[in-house]
Formats: sequence, structure tokens, C-alpha cells
Amino acid sequence: MVDLLNDVPACDAEGAAHLLAALAPQFPKQSVFLCVVDPGVGGARDAIVVRAEGRTFAGPDNGLLSVLWQRARRPECWRIRWRPKHLSTSFHGRDLFAPVVARLAARKPMKGWLERKRAPEALLDPCDLARVIYIDHYGNAVTGIRAENLSRKARIFIGRRSIAHAPVFEAARGPFWYENSMGLVEIAVPRASAARKLGLRVGYAIRIAR
Repeated sequence: MVDLLNDVPACDAEGAAHLLAALAPQFPKQSVFLCVVDPGVGGARDAIVVRAEGRTFAGPDNGLLSVLWQRARRPECWRIRWRPKHLSTSFHGRDLFAPVVARLAARKPMKGWLERKRAPEALLDPCDLARVIYIDHYGNAVTGIRAENLSRKARIFIGRRSIAHAPVFEAARGPFWYENSMGLVEIAVPRASAARKLGLRVGYAIRIAR
């Protein structure tokens, strides 16, 4: 069992969708993911299982699984029909998704638990997201932009400040951007907090000069 991220910004299904899409390919095929960023828990949103690129994901149908769904080749989707005897209104991660994930991980799905579904209902834009989606405890700011789609000559603008690329922290003398371990563009400052120094926060939109 691996904990990908347990401090994703609260209620931000869109940002979490891009983080999940970046993290998932680092895991082997046949991995099973329990995914919960669920501000609509207990409401009308559906509960689904998605299979994409050989990996399986269970979570709410609120866009959280839609970015990896749309980027995958021949993905599959199911509605979770099963319900436990006691289903709380506010903790579907524990009561609903976790038991389903346990069965899927053990390769012991119960008959009738899942019903084929054409696609998730909530589909977010799968293109790169030009905003800050996560800030780690060092103050580094992760964006929703895949570094593979950005020239190393590109500059990122924070207000009027222009930030260039550097390959590693030791090569930078001030604020810079680089490709992080998830393959996303991250804004950092050597031995300092980029969030504090640049006034960044989750949701901050950035501009790019390619």
C-alpha cells in the first residue's frame, strides 16, 4: 500500500485530477487506486470504477478520474452498484470505495457490484492546467502543466516577474521552474519557499511565454 498524497487541497477535484494523472503512470500495471476528493459526498454524484492503461481507479464521478480517462487509450468505466448495509452520508471513502478497492486488489470482485457505464459523467478539460494545483511543505508550487509539453527556453510569469528554467536546484540563483518527479512543471526557490517569496497559492494562474 502506497499513500500518494493525503494533503491534496480540499475540495479541488480539478487540481487533484491532474495530480492523479501525473502520478498514476509511475505505478505498475494492475495497480488499484482509491481516489477520494469528494466535496459532493452523499449527494447526487455517481460512484465509479475506471480502468485506464492497465490500472484501476475507484472514486466519485465528479471529474477526479476524468483527466486520466480522457488521456488513456481504450479506457473502461463502471458504476458501483454495491452499497454496504451502513453507508454514512459523509465518509464514502471508508464505507463505499475502500471495500470495492479491496475486492478489486484481491482480484475477487463480487457479482453484481459493478455495472458497465459508457463514460464518466463529469468530464474536465484534459489539457494542461496553467495554475498552481499543489504546494508542498517546502513551499514549492506544482502546476498542472506537463513539462514534456514545454520548451526549456520557455519562461513563466508570476505577475511581472519572469522565471526561467533550471535543471536542478543547484543550478538556480533565484526563482526558477523545473520538471518535478511527477513530470509536472514546478516553481521553486533554492533553500527558500517559492510560495512565500512569490506570493503563490493554490489556484494562482500563471502565464507562459514559449
